[in-house]
Amino acid sequence: MLDSFRNIFAIPDLRKRVLFTFLLLGVYRIGAHIPTPGINGTAVAQFFAENAGTVFGFVDMFSGGAFSQMTIFSLGIMPYISASIILQLLTVVWPYLKRLQEEGELGRKKITQYTRYGTIVLSIIQASAIALYLEKMPAQGGMPIVTIKGWGFRLLAVLTMTTGTAFIMWLGEQISDRGIGNGISLIIFAGIIVRIPAGLQDMITSILEGRISVIIVVLVLIVMVLVIAAIVYVERAQRRIPISYAKRVVGRKLMGGQGSHLPLKVNTGGVIPVIFASSVLMIPSTIGQAFSNTPWVANLMRAFNYGEPMYNLLYFALIVFFCYFYTAIIFNPVDVAENMRKNGSFIPGIRPGKNTSDYIDRILSRLTFAGAIYLAIVALIPQFFISGFKVSTIPGIGAWLDDILPFFVTHGMGFNFYFGGTSLLIVVGVAMDTVQQIESQLIMRHYEGLVKGARIKGRR
Repeated sequence: MLDSFRNIFAIPDLRKRVLFTFLLLGVYRIGAHIPTPGINGTAVAQFFAENAGTVFGFVDMFSGGAFSQMTIFSLGIMPYISASIILQLLTVVWPYLKRLQEEGELGRKKITQYTRYGTIVLSIIQASAIALYLEKMPAQGGMPIVTIKGWGFRLLAVLTMTTGTAFIMWLGEQISDRGIGNGISLIIFAGIIVRIPAGLQDMITSILEGRISVIIVVLVLIVMVLVIAAIVYVERAQRRIPISYAKRVVGRKLMGGQGSHLPLKVNTGGVIPVIFASSVLMIPSTIGQAFSNTPWVANLMRAFNYGEPMYNLLYFALIVFFCYFYTAIIFNPVDVAENMRKNGSFIPGIRPGKNTSDYIDRILSRLTFAGAIYLAIVALIPQFFISGFKVSTIPGIGAWLDDILPFFVTHGMGFNFYFGGTSLLIVVGVAMDTVQQIESQLIMRHYEGLVKGARIKGRR
């Protein structure tokens, strides 16, 4: 293993790419600690500690903690992700974008340019909403969040946060072009794993103070390792549909007749369905904060609290829905069947055309269902360790279930699980893709791979 890592720095081009990637990630982490002018960081930190389960905590995860400190990178890369998702959805319903997507490299560059414009627009909107919200917020612990209110603060906050997001977007593109791995994914990856030291310190402190037993920590670590192993296994899992090519005479040669396969991933949508579902579920609690004084709104907000039955049920259902929805957007069986027919290929035993597309769609639907269940389970496991599954609010049988179920099921294990389901999926997936790229670079230059005698595969 040490020899394999030494080989990385033995190749000048690969060494430059790896060092360049680390350098830009370091710049990103430095910017995540530069505060936005006019904001009291202590008061903001106290507010986020009380609202970790809302949309604020979800956005803070993608910003690497910058949002909870209101730094210049507060918005993180979320506006870029949102703009990319919006452009992908519009590609299905807007013929102009669909034509651009089919034009190849030139069309993709144009869509990337539109994504940048959309990122700036979304950043301005989100930064304006945050600035206005911070001004109206009550003082936290006797400390005002905004030191000097007015249009001066609003314009400065919008300019600072929007520029920060644009700079992060530029960093991500530079890493993708001149570094190693996908830049945007690596930025999210860096923001998540940077919490590991704080998590370990908190865990050790909790053990020493007797708040958490060593048995629970060992159990959680075992479950975490098993979940990571399951993520690696499922992300690499494929259903390979056999494909044959018709024989044809080209000149004096008989061409075709070879066998191949069409790989269909079990989890085609990746982590996108979990992000969509989490974003949708955070909307009720976020909007409800503005109307928390109304009794029925307060009751509705409690139903959507983290760990409540309504939250868990909708979370599960939304993940399944968005798995099918996103898969339908990025994979079209009709187009695949048509391309196979044009290339003279076919699935043995299946007639070309509609029968082929129906066959692929049927297999893809089954795979998507399995992938959706897997995503939902991975997303809900960390919640069980944090707060358990609250059943007391279920109408009719809630009190009875609360009495018969063990305490750790309904209240969790009191373990502050720093890596939620979305975080684990991102960290493991990005790590697999990055290692695969390094592995490919080494093997292409006739060096031994990172793992001797094995071939590392990413999600692609």
